[in-house]
Amino acid sequence: MKEKVEAALNKIRPMLKADGGDIELVEVTSDGKVKVKLTGACGCCPMSQMTLKNGVEKILKKEVPSVKEVIAV
Repeated sequence: MKEKVEAALNKIRPMLKADGGDIELVEVTSDGKVKVKLTGACGCCPMSQMTLKNGVEKILKKEVPSVKEVIAV
């Protein structure tokens, strides 16, 4: 599952990099939780939580159906 999540994150990265940020995969748990770290401009952006839930989580759940939640660490 980790490889599938990483592949999906690679599809998201160009959008984040366009705004000066990036995303780092920290952990994928056995119960479907994906822990990520937003870096660069995304790490301190006031909209980062919305980006995480409405963008990253939505795309990951679509690409990898076993993903249940995305958590910023």
